[in-house]
Parts: sequence; C-alpha cells; structure tokens
Amino acid sequence: MRIIRFGIGLLLIIAAIWVIIGEQLSGASANAFVNTRLVTLRSPIAGTVTLEQETLGARMESAEMVASVQDPQADRVRRNDIAMEVGIAGAEIARLEKELVENASHRADAEARLATYRAARIRELETELEHATGRLDILRERGSLDPEDQELAEILDEDTVRTRAEPTTYALALNYAEERFEKAQIALDALRSDGIFLGDGYNDAPYSGQRLDALRQEEASLRLRLQEARASRRARTIRLTEARAATNRAATSELTSPVQGLLWELHVADGETVQRGDAVATLADCSSVILSLSVTENVYNTLRLGQSATFRPSGVNQTFEGTISRLAGSGADTIYRNLAVQPGPRHLERYDVTLLIPRLAADPQLACAIGRTGRVFFDARPLDWLRRDGGRG
Repeated sequence: MRIIRFGIGLLLIIAAIWVIIGEQLSGASANAFVNTRLVTLRSPIAGTVTLEQETLGARMESAEMVASVQDPQADRVRRNDIAMEVGIAGAEIARLEKELVENASHRADAEARLATYRAARIRELETELEHATGRLDILRERGSLDPEDQELAEILDEDTVRTRAEPTTYALALNYAEERFEKAQIALDALRSDGIFLGDGYNDAPYSGQRLDALRQEEASLRLRLQEARASRRARTIRLTEARAATNRAATSELTSPVQGLLWELHVADGETVQRGDAVATLADCSSVILSLSVTENVYNTLRLGQSATFRPSGVNQTFEGTISRLAGSGADTIYRNLAVQPGPRHLERYDVTLLIPRLAADPQLACAIGRTGRVFFDARPLDWLRRDGGRG
C-alpha cells in the first residue's frame, strides 16, 4: 500500500514537473497587443474646416462625413465665362428663330404675289392666243392679200413694230400670224405645265419668283445656322455643368470616412483655416486589425511566414488562432509609422512579429479593441486542453 501511494505521488510530481517545463519552455511572445492601420484624411482644397465629429474614439461608419472644408474665395471666372457663352448662344438662337419667322412671312407674301402674277399671265396669254387664232383664221379664210383692203391692213397693222417692217404679202402675213399663234401657245403650255415664264424682261421666272427662290435659299441657310447654334449651346451647357461641378469641388469639399473604424486623432480645430494637402483627421481602420508582438531571438529564429499561432487576450480564457504574416526583426520602429499603437523601447529591443487573426475582428467584445494585450504561443502546451474548454474563437 505504501509502495502504491509512493508511486502515485511520484507520478504526480513527474506530471507537475512536465506541465511546468512544458508551459515555460514552449515558444511564446513576451507581449502582444491589438493594432490596426491608420487612415489620414487630408484637405483637397484650402479653406475653413467644419468638424462634424469631434469626439476622439467615436465609431465612424464607411462614407460617414468627418469634416467639410469651404473656400469662400474659390475662382469662379471660368464658370462665369462659360455661362456668358451659353447666354450669347441662346441669344443667337433667338435671333435666328425670329429671322426664320420673318422669312416665312416674306415667303408667304412672295408666294401669293407669284400665284397672282401667274394667274394674270395665264389670262394674258390666253387672250393673246385667242386673238392670234382669230387673225390666223381670218387670213386663212381670205386666201389672198389685197393691199387696198383697209380691214386687213388694220389687222396687220396692230403690231406696228413688226407688220410695218414686213412686206404685205399674203404668204408673209400668214406666216407671221402662225408664228404669233405658236409663240402664244408655247408660252401658255410652258406656264401651265412647268410653271416657266416665257417673255421679255425676265428669264424663266418673274421678280416674285426669283425673290421666292432667294427666300428659300435664305431659309435653308438660317436653318443650318440655327442647328449649328443649338449644337454649340448644348456643348457649352455641358461645359458649364462641368465648370459648376469643378467650382463646387473647389469651393466646398466633404471629407468622408473611407473605412469603418474609430476617430483616432484630430489635427485641426473647428473653424481653423487649412491649406491644400493639410491633414485634418486620422481614422483607425477596424477592418485591418492585426496583432503586434515581440519575441526573443531564439524563438524568432524558429518562426516562419504562414506558421500558425494562438493568441490569448489577457483576462479571458478565450483563444484565437492566427498566422504569422510578417517577420520584421529587431529595431523595427519604422513599420509602426502608419499603425495606431507605437511600440515601447523594450518591444523594439526584441524581435518584431505580426499576426493575422481574422476572427478577432468578428468578436463583439474584442472587435477593434486597439491596444488590448495578451500573449501569443507558437507551440502546443500541456494545458491547452483546459484553455480550449474555456472557449476558442
């Protein structure tokens, strides 16, 4: 019985020594803390700052406005010049439209005058043709020409320009009468069928017809110029819209959060004047949470990228699995310039390691818990089964 108790006690002592040695000799970090990237918002213009949120540590949603910058002296010369060009183009369009209306009125008058003249000319040619037909019938009925025939002489003497210069022979008189008849018939047919005016003093149309053609050509030219003016105004209107947008951007700029995180630092006060490119606010990006830690040289030399590790936050039994994403070595102070938490001197004396722990950001209590400390273990330990019972993230 005594031997059994001695054996059990020896086993317990051996197990205790094994646990102590295993816990102490396993690869672990000296310290570890939750860290994240910083995002700095800079003013794209010069102006006066209006802060929408001034509480440091306030949670910011993506696209939420942090501050706005207004420049009361923004250059509006270009926008005003283009607006003036749009106004000039509009005035030109109005002028051309008015000229088209006047042209249409003149064209209606010319068409009415041409129609009146055409109807009168047709009646004139019909009368001339009727008399020419009568003269021709008289000559054909007589069959001969008697110079003493006073009635026939009067008929021939109607056209004083022609008949007095012609010999008063029957053949010539008949030929001239036929010529007058055919000319009147040709002129009447041309006017009725093709609308062509034949006569002395004009070409193929009277003055009203020529004026109507000129008005039609002027109308076509006005319509082309009006189309060009409208296209020019559309182009200038587009440029004016762009210039107004550019002026608004130059006069007012809203700084919105590009990430979901915390308002980490304010570089200016509300109402302060900033220049273009000046930093206004810094945000901590909660979507890029990492774990910063330092280890001894012996542990560091056993690590490799992608190696798994276990993070245990201080004060809780829950653990989180992660992987090594960066091995920065000793004196790695430069890599913390864009991170929320800067390392202390003792941390920089050791060898820096960065861990990615995806499930840490999803934890409701530890999400974006920047600066939360704990320890990281790289090897299995005898009491890990107890820690797993405490909950694993």
